[in-house]
Amino acid sequence: MPWPKSTKAVRVPKANLHSANCPTRLILDDVMSRWGSLVLVLLLERSYRFSELAYLIGGVSEKMLSQTLRRLEVDGFVRREVHATKPPKVEYSLTPLGCELGKHVQSLLSFVHKNASRVLKNRDNAKEREAG
Repeated sequence: MPWPKSTKAVRVPKANLHSANCPTRLILDDVMSRWGSLVLVLLLERSYRFSELAYLIGGVSEKMLSQTLRRLEVDGFVRREVHATKPPKVEYSLTPLGCELGKHVQSLLSFVHKNASRVLKNRDNAKEREAG
């Protein structure tokens, strides 16, 4: 497509979460992943070292936690701070943008926790209908 003579004549499309090639989907992948959401909510409390996060988030492998923290750091939600000690001490905390996001994610996780029994009951009912 040739470059337009005037940028005033060109409309920049707005982000559309429903579009397959929308860049906001990549951000959603990082934020709404199982591990990403748990990291964000934990870091709302305080900063943590890697080993503390790995311990507190049951079931996450070191590889997945490392990848999750790296993606959240690249997105600007998590700050990685290396302290000059022997051995080096690395702490993770939320940036102001991460704090803002973390509060929204915490609301979602609170809703899920509060309504887990209802959802599980619906799942059981669906299984009974399928079996019967």
